[in-house]
Amino acid sequence: MKKFKLGNIKVKKADPQQLTDKLLLLNLYITQGLTLIIGLIWILFQNRNPFEVLKFPHNTNFLYWGLGLAAVMLLVDFILTHIIPEESMDDGGINEMLFKRRPFWHILLIAAVVAVCEELLFRGAIQHSIGPYWTSILFAVIHVRYLRHWIPTGWVFLSSYGLGYIYIHSGTLWAPILCHFFIDLFSGLVIRYRRET
Repeated sequence: MKKFKLGNIKVKKADPQQLTDKLLLLNLYITQGLTLIIGLIWILFQNRNPFEVLKFPHNTNFLYWGLGLAAVMLLVDFILTHIIPEESMDDGGINEMLFKRRPFWHILLIAAVVAVCEELLFRGAIQHSIGPYWTSILFAVIHVRYLRHWIPTGWVFLSSYGLGYIYIHSGTLWAPILCHFFIDLFSGLVIRYRRET
């Protein structure tokens, strides 16, 4: 029997253009699945009930918090895209590859999965432990594709802090989930349906 040696593993930087559509989707759903599992385990280690954390609110105030922040974030993003050079906002082409040829229902599904999984982990679990500031730093760091440029990195940090803020003030995780979902859905649809110039 051949022995497995950890030293034989080589990590090589992959160019986004080398990814196939299937590999990109597989990577997305595996990472979101792991995010969900880690979030649930973390919440359980905090002696909290994940069903309570995800409990749907009785009133509609979370809609105002979530959609209000989404509107502000979209406005700021729109302004940034018109005053900042395009290469400064580049994510390496990942979002383009992910959404460009995706049908509407799949963009909707991706936005929902990402919003629930990431908000459960970052706002529901991590922010409960270390607060919104350090959670936002961690959130910016895991969005590694933006780290090459300080503007998108700073924008991811501020967006995350905003999500943490509305979580605290709305009292429900559904406010940041709704905001995150709407931002990803809108961004995906813009990429999918924009006309080439």
